[in-house]
Amino acid sequence: MAARVSSVVALALCATAAPAQSPRPLLYVSNEIANTISVVAPTTGSVVATLAVGKRPRGMAPSPDGHTVYVALGQDDAIGVIDVAKAAMTRTLPAGRDPELVVVSPDGRTLFVSNEEIAHASAIDVATGQIRFSTPVGVEPEGIGITRDGKKVYVTAETSNNVSVLDAATGRELRTIHVGDNPRTVALTPDGRRAWVTAEAGGNVTIIDVATDSVLGQFPIRDQKTKPVRVAFTPDGRLAYITEGAAGSVSVIDVATRTVIDTIAVGRRPWGIALTPDGSRLYTADGRSNTVSVIDTKTRKVVAAIPVGERPNDLLFIP
Repeated sequence: MAARVSSVVALALCATAAPAQSPRPLLYVSNEIANTISVVAPTTGSVVATLAVGKRPRGMAPSPDGHTVYVALGQDDAIGVIDVAKAAMTRTLPAGRDPELVVVSPDGRTLFVSNEEIAHASAIDVATGQIRFSTPVGVEPEGIGITRDGKKVYVTAETSNNVSVLDAATGRELRTIHVGDNPRTVALTPDGRRAWVTAEAGGNVTIIDVATDSVLGQFPIRDQKTKPVRVAFTPDGRLAYITEGAAGSVSVIDVATRTVIDTIAVGRRPWGIALTPDGSRLYTADGRSNTVSVIDTKTRKVVAAIPVGERPNDLLFIP
């Protein structure tokens, strides 16, 4: 593993220095095949930097202060650590085999990753780079989320059709929850009380009560053939936007009634999704179009398509 991680550092050091970034806000886009992150200035819709980060970048997460971005490098078994002000990857952290998605503890001290190939979820100490635990979970883990108090971690398993609930301090599995077929994402509502789990093959969303880890219900996404993937909630928690990879669209969900109230056509195979803090703009990473769609949430229309690197996967809006 050490040799693989070292190669990531060498790549970052040898890469051409990125140009100075525009002032915030910024939109980070992980390009899975290009092995880069495109840094977009949302105000102009232009790419202001392209960062070489290592092999197969997918999930990203910010530090609580917004100064650092962590990116899962699946083929380097590492997490890349990006200094936002410098627009550069400054180091890597060992992350176990094949990390896919990553979340950060509320205090910023620990990273939690889903290790897809080995069916584990791992916790990494940011300061020391040590792996604190690596816990077996269901087959093909992908989605990962952490509660607002930082005490529990939820991990989806695509092949096992379940969610593992882990003690964030010890890695002990507290419960296994059955959900829809091929669960891809677990997203916490803004109030932290609910976890939404999208099921790509099932075409539905399962809602989990965070306090009790009980299933509150499950609802379909339109005809259940749209392949729901990732979720973004409006700041007030009234609406949810869900990317639908195979359908090339985004569903708009009324959270209270659990119904689809609108559908927005975007690029091909939208996966990642991000919403501005004021809820006025929505972005999707269109994996087969190599673009980011920009959506005006008032009109629910695409107003721009920004070219990025090959196979954009995840999005992160940095205020």
